[in-house]
Amino acid sequence: MESVKSRELKDDAILNVKVNKTFYLMCKSALFTSFKEIQGDSKNAEEFIKNLVSKKYEEMTDKERTFYTITLLVGEIEKQAVETNSFIEKEHSLEDLKKDLEANISKSNED
Repeated sequence: MESVKSRELKDDAILNVKVNKTFYLMCKSALFTSFKEIQGDSKNAEEFIKNLVSKKYEEMTDKERTFYTITLLVGEIEKQAVETNSFIEKEHSLEDLKKDLEANISKSNED
């Protein structure tokens, strides 16, 4: 019988992964895209999140698992950024934020 080897992390493995700003922004973008896709017609994001985290991982759909996993990744990146004082604060006008949001919504509707 033919066999194939694969590698997986040991049960007790904890890795320190270095992340730069570009990768962090890519993860946040993937999270936002996943959220838009999975949330669907639900207008209440808070209710959606409560429903999702009340499920066991094994009970989630593939899309829910993807969203949940990326959420954990972004959360860990942000936790470490706070611990290492790696965030900078920027001030944005509400008008500019609204324009950016509308542009992103318009762009995503074109896709």
